[in-house]
Amino acid sequence: MTREIAVVAFAQTDHRRTSDELSEVEMLMPVLHGVLDQTGLKTSDIGFTCSGSTDYLAGRAFSFTMALDGVGAWPPISESHVEMDGAWALYEAWTKLLTGDADTALVYAYGKSSPGSVRDVLTRQLDPYYVAPLWPDSVALAALQAQALIDAGETDEPALAGVAARSRAAAEANSHAQLRGSVAQGDYVVRPLRTGDCPPVGDGASAVILAAGERARELCERPAWIRGIDHRIDAHGLGVRDLTDSPSTRLAAEKAGAFERPVDTAELHAPFTSQEVVLRKALRLDESVTVNPSGGALAANPVMAAGLIRIGEAAARIHCGASDRALAHATSGPCLQQNLVAVLEGDAR
Repeated sequence: MTREIAVVAFAQTDHRRTSDELSEVEMLMPVLHGVLDQTGLKTSDIGFTCSGSTDYLAGRAFSFTMALDGVGAWPPISESHVEMDGAWALYEAWTKLLTGDADTALVYAYGKSSPGSVRDVLTRQLDPYYVAPLWPDSVALAALQAQALIDAGETDEPALAGVAARSRAAAEANSHAQLRGSVAQGDYVVRPLRTGDCPPVGDGASAVILAAGERARELCERPAWIRGIDHRIDAHGLGVRDLTDSPSTRLAAEKAGAFERPVDTAELHAPFTSQEVVLRKALRLDESVTVNPSGGALAANPVMAAGLIRIGEAAARIHCGASDRALAHATSGPCLQQNLVAVLEGDAR
């Protein structure tokens, strides 16, 4: 890489079960203003803008164009959009800054899952010929993965309950989390997953600002430098995958340089407790690593924004000095099909 690029600011909404009184633009605007205020930048100062969202949640085509009302697209701006989690929008913005076409970038993502059944909406990610017509929802597929892990002896239900309890206890310190503190495991949703093993359904948005080189140091006292970032994908067909492993996560981490030196923090996008088991193994995380100090996706999982939040939370810990080298992970698709890994570092203290 010829340029150093860093996350210099991060903001997110208070994640809620429902925000019926707000449009996507109204939900997004305070986040955009908040992230710009942290740096003192105006919209006109931003060299590139990229967003992540999905029309399937909004229920209308090209819904992201409405969100531009919250950004302000006049005078004309350089803008792009990905139909993915905002973590992939950050990847596009990172490549844009690497080319030297811009020195700063605004990346944002949002999703309102409350208006419909997100479990059914996510079936549209599946193979349209052989799997999607069967309508296996996201929880049922995650349960297949969890049962495969249990059958392989890699976890059990009490261990999964422990993951949930730890995550939501960590979320006590996160004022933006939707669920925090003691949350009962509840009844089975789809065996072996109980309510506590599954992410909350809710609405939310997040945004980060990237900056290159000395510009990053001007905007942030301790920038979170992106030392490596990569994303990979496993086979679309669930039947040809080993659901107890995530080769794409491991490969993305290797290409991002995650295994070159230990990390002290990992923000994992694991919407289900069983998926944290898979990711810990793929990323070689031992007990010395603080995993999901924000509570992770088990505390708040706004679809299309949760992955970007993992990067933002990891960067925020570097900004405040709580971390020196952090790993951030984002996923999309059923059973950890697509995975992005970023390695962030702060300047030596």
